Amino acid sequence: QLCYCSICRKQQGGGGFAINLGADNETLNIRGKRSLGVFRAEIEDDEHPHCEISTGERNFCKKCGSALWLYDPTWPELVHPFASAIDSDLPIPPSRVHLMLKYKANWVEPVVGKHDKVFDVYPEESIADWHKRTGMWVE
Repeated sequence: QLCYCSICRKQQGGGGFAINLGADNETLNIRGKRSLGVFRAEIEDDEHPHCEISTGERNFCKKCGSALWLYDPTWPELVHPFASAIDSDLPIPPSRVHLMLKYKANWVEPVVGKHDKVFDVYPEESIADWHKRTGMWVE
């Protein structure tokens, strides 16, 4: 998923978006926990006129500042690593999901492939269901 929201864009994306992957939180194995920091965004916009603190915990490396993954206790079974934090090769998806386009920066011109899907906000299909539908689900 390519997320164009202001939070992901500012924390992660030089291209105006973050690439969020989906994983089972129980599979997350962390070494060097002392080097981790957590950022929780403040949300204040037309839809949230009073500042709200996001429940999403954006984990980052305190040594180099790299964004690592997003965890939200609202969905405790999920974790969303940022693709940029993965050192091993990742498979090339057959299509991509561009979401939160309502919030994209005006200088961003999304490159949308023929089979990609675009959404102003979040799609109905979960990231897990997308992986299953496209044959990219790994047990």
